[in-house]
Amino acid sequence: MSREDLIQLLYIVAFSMFIVGLHMLRGPRTAVRGNQVAAVGMAVAVVATLLQPGVGDWVLIVVGVAIGTAIGIPSARSVKMTAMPQMVALFNGVGGGAVALISFVEFREAGGDLELEALIPILFAAIIGSISFWGSNIAFLKLQETLKKSIKVPREVNAGLLLIAVALAVVIAAGSDSQLLFVGILLAAGLLGVLAVVPIGGADMPVVISTLNAFTGLSAAAAGIALDNTALIVAGMLVGASGSILTKQMADAMNRSIGNVFFAGVGAGGPALAAGDTGGTVRSTSAADVAIQLSYARLVVVVPGYGMAVAQAQRAVADLAAELEKRGVEVLYAIHPVAGRMPGHMNVLLAEADVAYDKLKEMDDINGEFARTDVALVIGANDVTNPAARTVADSPIYGMPILDVDKSSSVIVLKRSMNSGFAGIDNPLFYDPKTSMLFGDAKASVSEVLGEVQQL
Repeated sequence: MSREDLIQLLYIVAFSMFIVGLHMLRGPRTAVRGNQVAAVGMAVAVVATLLQPGVGDWVLIVVGVAIGTAIGIPSARSVKMTAMPQMVALFNGVGGGAVALISFVEFREAGGDLELEALIPILFAAIIGSISFWGSNIAFLKLQETLKKSIKVPREVNAGLLLIAVALAVVIAAGSDSQLLFVGILLAAGLLGVLAVVPIGGADMPVVISTLNAFTGLSAAAAGIALDNTALIVAGMLVGASGSILTKQMADAMNRSIGNVFFAGVGAGGPALAAGDTGGTVRSTSAADVAIQLSYARLVVVVPGYGMAVAQAQRAVADLAAELEKRGVEVLYAIHPVAGRMPGHMNVLLAEADVAYDKLKEMDDINGEFARTDVALVIGANDVTNPAARTVADSPIYGMPILDVDKSSSVIVLKRSMNSGFAGIDNPLFYDPKTSMLFGDAKASVSEVLGEVQQL
């Protein structure tokens, strides 16, 4: 077998493992193994690439791998689950940035001798990769709440930046070998990535992350075409396709178009509802009262949100559910597609606490159960339970499908304070006569309720 045949065989093995790994990520029982399979596939692809003749300076390659390993492994092991969305945004941005840099290096090294069929993918990868890198960094800052303001940018500005990047790409494709023009493409696309994400509020970050993820995949696939790298093409297309599908699903879950997410500025906050506008006042409760309600219920539905993630209360919640189940109480979990700060955030947290997967019910499956629910226990979820999405036409979240917790016999909400959610609007559910508020850290509150249940 020749070296070229071996390389192609290894690439086939690699992208086959990518596909199998991605398939296994569909469920929590196989997700860990799927991630491992895909990681091994990537290692195989790296080996195949290093076997290419004239691969480059081995010392620099070894140093680069060592630096990446030294940064990546400790970061991944030490990051808290509450910060996982930020890490996803950063890692996605690194991928886009790497593609943009590779595109520039390939263009510079070619010195104007690139064939058009390689040049066009390189230009495409440079534009999309740069947008993904800078947009992902802004998404990170928003998720980290370092950048809290959502500054509206006229659509004409973004359209102009896109036209500049495309026009410069056309000039290069027409025969120019100016590196300065290529840098101009990277700058215009990078600025577009920043200004496209800056206006978007935190409530829309799941859609933004999945969109930028798709961008990174598409840019990687384009780079693979330019480099004639089969594994990179397949891996990029898998990421691009899955990210695009996920983006569509997230947008559908919010009952909004993708264009509306990126250009309407929704999620940046809206007019707050005064307590008087909701027709009631807030009623506080105690852990002892909550314990009594839960212990004598037939069906309890737990609605997790970002507040549960911040407090790292998932294990305490699982322990409380186990104690209630010992008493014959049925406990289910209502999962909204955009709860938390990234797709699947709540599923990951609850799986980490060993909650049985069949108890995690998606919105479409659980909404029909709220009518027979005795107690809906809302833990840090705000926007995804807000009835204003159904009734208040000028609300920023109007039309977004929500969890119908207000149809339960009673609702208990665990929150630190009456502060609004990431969408920046109040929730009339909190003023509903059937709702009681248990204020405090979610983990401490759940643990206190658990202690009271055990004493009954």
